[in-house]
Amino acid sequence: MGVCNNGVSSGGEGHLGGPQPVDAPFAEVDFGAAAAILATKPSPTDPEISGELLQRHYGLTGTIRLLSSEVECTAEVALSNGDRLILKTSSRPEGRDSFRFQAAALAGLEGASGFIAPHIVRTNGGTLIFEDDDMCGYLQTALAGMPLHKANAAPDVLYRIGQALGRLSLALGPLKLPAIHRPVLWHVGCWPRLLELQGHLPPGPVADCVRLAMCTYVELIKPQLCEVVWQVTHNDPSPFNTLLTDSGTAFIDFGDGGWGPRIQDLAVAASHVVADPSLPLGGAENLIAGYASVRPLSALEARLLVGLIRARQSALILVNYWRAGLFPSEAAYIKKNVARAERGLSILSTLGVREAEAAVLRAVS
Repeated sequence: MGVCNNGVSSGGEGHLGGPQPVDAPFAEVDFGAAAAILATKPSPTDPEISGELLQRHYGLTGTIRLLSSEVECTAEVALSNGDRLILKTSSRPEGRDSFRFQAAALAGLEGASGFIAPHIVRTNGGTLIFEDDDMCGYLQTALAGMPLHKANAAPDVLYRIGQALGRLSLALGPLKLPAIHRPVLWHVGCWPRLLELQGHLPPGPVADCVRLAMCTYVELIKPQLCEVVWQVTHNDPSPFNTLLTDSGTAFIDFGDGGWGPRIQDLAVAASHVVADPSLPLGGAENLIAGYASVRPLSALEARLLVGLIRARQSALILVNYWRAGLFPSEAAYIKKNVARAERGLSILSTLGVREAEAAVLRAVS
């Protein structure tokens, strides 16, 4: 496919390490481990214990407020001087690998430009994370800004977010981080097994669209992912993890990050902004164009993008219906992105393969 324009590069330059194994290291046992992590509620944390850890490992004191979190325990710390920090802790064994990745990613992004990310606060001993008996954790700065889901996502705003996401991808690309292959259910290597959760969906058009999108992913998209560039990705730049600040676009919560297709972050971000049925890509065109102005898509990436977007929307629907059934008292928080994904999937499901590719090429031209 010899398409060349402002947003599409014709070659596969920068291909890291040759063909990438889509499933490795996500064998069957790792899918089970990834599912088990999200099937377990975070261990309850007492603010008093968080305060003791903060004092012991950072020499800091402050007012602590617990926040909602999918896996680890997250607390906001208000210091007496007005600064705000985020303390993440876990007593679960998998928390160590997750925190090793998250803290190293934030440290690796220090000094990067074109986007904003939290800064890691090192312990009294100068380490990125602390371990305290069965507890581990890390401390980062808190960012002030408006989450994208509360903002007016005008075309120019989405374009700038796309540009910031492209710059985040550029900054993450060269990083060599620990625990990039830990089990994460949101990783593309786990997606083929997610159809096992379809019994949790109510019957109807959404379930039909999910089934079609995931079957298309397994049969057409997944076999070609070994030919695109892979790198460290954020893997969840959702409207809840994307902030509009006075200084630019910020990305928070790297907890689902790891080794994946380079365009994964674009697919995830775009999957959340498909909302206008009058446009071929539902309004995601502007975000895609902004990203490609910084990080041009290869011809194959352009061809696969919409299929990846639909699969990510379907993965979100499947996982969150399943988890809402496990934790009904927290269903509202768990399903906070589901309605958006259902609407977006219904819009993109009208596109054929060639129409989808053509829409992406128009967006980036």
